[in-house]
Amino acid sequence: MLKILTGAAVAALLFTGCTQETQNKMSRSIQNWTGTNGVMDIYAGEKLVMRFLKVDKMTTGVGRTDGQQRAYRYSYGYLDENFNFEVDKGEKKLYFEVGNYSNYIFYENPRK
Repeated sequence: MLKILTGAAVAALLFTGCTQETQNKMSRSIQNWTGTNGVMDIYAGEKLVMRFLKVDKMTTGVGRTDGQQRAYRYSYGYLDENFNFEVDKGEKKLYFEVGNYSNYIFYENPRK
């Protein structure tokens, strides 16, 4: 038990010694690893055209041969066809991608 407490104390000290940018990156990587109850809204101009529910995380595409990041992000989520923030009967889990220049918002579901 003492080793766990000591390890946690050392981790806390290291975390506070990091720059704000490094702390933000670490926090995002932990959040990506644990997942969230995310919602992805996709817009065409000012009109909401698609909503995905229960999105755990968004992943940036990476090239297989060169390892370079690609200009899109992808994930899986349930298509909310009636925009009610609930997965209704018949709404399927789908793979989707959004480009860097797409109009989208990714946020935690406010109703769950």
